[in-house]
Amino acid sequence: MRSILATTTALGLLASLGTAHAEMLDVEKDELTFGFIKLTDMAPLAVAYENGYFEDEGLFVTLEAQANWKVLLDGVIDGTLDGAHMLAGQPLAATIGFGTEAHIVTPFSMDLNGNGITVSNEVWEMMKPNIPVGEDGKPVHPISAEALKPVVEAFRAEGKTFNMGMVFPVSTHNYELRYWLAAGGLEPGFYSPQNITGQIGADVLLSVTPPPQMPATLEAGTINGYCVGEPWNQQAVFKGIGVPVITDYEIWPNNPEKVFGLTAEFVEQNPNTTLAITKALIRAAIWLDENDNANRPEAVEILSRSEYVGADPEVIANSMTGTFEYEKGDTREVPDFNVFFRYNATYPYYSDAVWYLTQMRRWGQIAEAKPDSWYDEVAKSVYKPEIYLEAARMLVDEGLADEADFPWDADGYRAPVSDMIDGVAYDGHTPNAYLEQFPIGLKGDQTVTGNGVEG
Repeated sequence: MRSILATTTALGLLASLGTAHAEMLDVEKDELTFGFIKLTDMAPLAVAYENGYFEDEGLFVTLEAQANWKVLLDGVIDGTLDGAHMLAGQPLAATIGFGTEAHIVTPFSMDLNGNGITVSNEVWEMMKPNIPVGEDGKPVHPISAEALKPVVEAFRAEGKTFNMGMVFPVSTHNYELRYWLAAGGLEPGFYSPQNITGQIGADVLLSVTPPPQMPATLEAGTINGYCVGEPWNQQAVFKGIGVPVITDYEIWPNNPEKVFGLTAEFVEQNPNTTLAITKALIRAAIWLDENDNANRPEAVEILSRSEYVGADPEVIANSMTGTFEYEKGDTREVPDFNVFFRYNATYPYYSDAVWYLTQMRRWGQIAEAKPDSWYDEVAKSVYKPEIYLEAARMLVDEGLADEADFPWDADGYRAPVSDMIDGVAYDGHTPNAYLEQFPIGLKGDQTVTGNGVEG
């Protein structure tokens, strides 16, 4: 009833406006269920629902929180969910058959940045002597994993393992945590077809923990640190149990994060519905970033509700409104910690997909060498900028988006970057040359065999 009344009201308002309104597509399926995990970067889904953007497109959407990323992916594959807020690695891994096999595609990237790496208070105190201090007496950022290396060695000398949590084997968090550790000279471990723990040859043992459980798992001492999205780093600060040492923005400024995933079969059978979904999500992303994040306080209130993220508004606001708190009381300006539309955040770049694939290869999830052409082909089978741009064109024609805000002439690849924490340059057109630059990680024809690397 709420949806029917809201739709009726919305249609009445649109009729009175005359211009700048959504033109309803003849959608093939109008009742949809989307899944998400309780993280602030699910915001485009919540905003599209609460602001009526789905209803403007003739879609009646139900949003359902999922227990973990595997349950979410399985729900999309078996049709229980029509689509979902996904880890960017999930559609890629499923499509190439790493783990669950299914052809998943994305016409929409949900955000940039948004993650952090947190360590326990004990580890932080052990790291501090290794971290330079500025004139203000505060630690100098970004903090390298070189500061963690002596701590890991001290644990090993006492016969203790150093354990860290990440949210899923093909999550950005896994790859960002590995990237940071390796850049500081620590081995994060390899995968092999026979051993999928990802801990072969590891100095730091990484394991999966669902995002909302990260703080409690840290507090219990099961892990010594973790990499996760918000609000679960800031939650550690508020609870006084840990310290975020670095954000992913400091590892790779404006790195790609989540995507909205659907099965290729759904997209093929429901092309207009897919366009309508993409239009609503683009509008939500625009709203989240417009007028220098003026709508973020309202977004914080929405996300704090139990049906969405369900964390205290103060915790969510700590990062969503352009700041980030590291050590308690050390709050710094990070205006781009959460980006939903700026910098073409919502365009599904092939080069973003290729980066995830290079990390799968680097750590052995892709067991054998692949030519550059393979990376390009997989990226194009999963990321669908043509759908995105068609939806964007409709929004521009309807007066709901600005022509200048979309990369109409892009070839699907971002310009090469060299501003990652280790200074290694990345060009999505040459993935194998990119991998050759790393002192830690697989390259060329190397494979993981038994407990080591061959080749």
